[in-house]
Amino acid sequence: MSRQSTIQGAEFYFDSGAFFTALEQRVSVHSESQNHHAFDQLHAYLQDIIMPELASLGFQSRLVANPVTEVNQPGSWPFLIAERIEDPTQLTLLTYGHGDVVRGYDDQWKAGLSPWKVVVDGDRWYGRGTADNKGQHTINFAALKQVIEAKDGKLGFNVKVILEMGEEAGSPGLAELCELYKEELAADLFIASDGPRLSAEHPTIFLGSRGGFNFDMKVLLRDGAHHSGNWGGLLSNAGTRLAHAWASMVDAKGKILVKGLLPARLPESVRQALKDIPVGEGANSPAIDPNWGEVRFNPSRASFCVEHFRDAGLQNGQSGYACECNSRLRQRPLSAAFCGRKRQSKFLKHIRDHLDLHGFSDVEVTDSGHTMEATRLDPEDPWVDWALASLAQTTGKKTVLLPNLGGSLPNDVFANILNLPTVWVPHSYPACSQHAPNEHVLAPVCREALQIMTGLFWDLSEQGASIQAKR
Repeated sequence: MSRQSTIQGAEFYFDSGAFFTALEQRVSVHSESQNHHAFDQLHAYLQDIIMPELASLGFQSRLVANPVTEVNQPGSWPFLIAERIEDPTQLTLLTYGHGDVVRGYDDQWKAGLSPWKVVVDGDRWYGRGTADNKGQHTINFAALKQVIEAKDGKLGFNVKVILEMGEEAGSPGLAELCELYKEELAADLFIASDGPRLSAEHPTIFLGSRGGFNFDMKVLLRDGAHHSGNWGGLLSNAGTRLAHAWASMVDAKGKILVKGLLPARLPESVRQALKDIPVGEGANSPAIDPNWGEVRFNPSRASFCVEHFRDAGLQNGQSGYACECNSRLRQRPLSAAFCGRKRQSKFLKHIRDHLDLHGFSDVEVTDSGHTMEATRLDPEDPWVDWALASLAQTTGKKTVLLPNLGGSLPNDVFANILNLPTVWVPHSYPACSQHAPNEHVLAPVCREALQIMTGLFWDLSEQGASIQAKR
């Protein structure tokens, strides 16, 4: 069979309703990883759905207990590791997905919709996990099947799979799993799918994630609160101190003022990749604020955001004078320039030095313990040109290349621990209501994604060895 006829097979798989049926089965599993009463559903998703499917494709797979949580929370957030080895000397692909979802929020969906049932409304297919991430890894496994069958069972490369069930809980244990099984998971290339395209109309590749660094700021001035009428103007106020400390770090237009958290410039390869990317053109996209934030790095902007700001001493509308105030903040770094552990590890020091310099030594700053490192593959890597050419050949469209996804993905695990070149091909779109009620995918995007991944895996079979040799 030819490349084109194999892609036509993927089209038939979609048009026949087989993809819809597979997605419907997956969505029906209540695999909420943030719900500790749903751990049995996490195992069921892997054992009853994924393992039989992979077995039919010639994979050997097994469940692996979470190396971090298993002792304290038996049964929590399991992993599946699978492999299909044709020849140990051939190129090996590692792929990844997650079968867990955020909470369903059942009573918040529009009338007639349910998080646990795929409901069709025009081009929109509603259901929890349709976009994040059940629909995306379902597409990739189906595309692999098309190529395996078209080539009479011989892909021409090996495939390894990690499927986790705790991504929406912060991927607990994923890094430790990859450290423990580093040799078993060794590969030459990583290709996976998560997150949105730039827009529904634009096939997209991204090479990593800009990550995030959460930290806490706290002001504790004295024991106990005091009445604002009696003591206001005489005692320093924790809320005021913390608000001004924050204002010293970010101005009124979102510009970051902490020396060391922004680079002098972007790498040229990243600047070239970003220069023609349209942002915010989707029908449901918010209007972009052209003068907000780090305009000189447009459209690759770093950001600070406040996740909560709380007066710890006063509740229920009491009239008092705050003695303690807390906030949690998130820095989403400009990872185009801040990829690498060494630079990101200094974020807290830069913030501490800034606060001391501006007279806020009374403000405590601590790492909240949730850091996702900024990582990306170099846009000039041979795998990038190869992937772009494959998508262009399949779709006849210009593919958008994003150096980094704006959201959070555990790409640092694959890039830094397993030392793999990482290529992500997302199958959703920005207005998919990911993590919210009414999550959905667009049927035309799913159909095109099946074409794209079938073509990509075909090209990996035909060209993978030569691209690997170039590196």
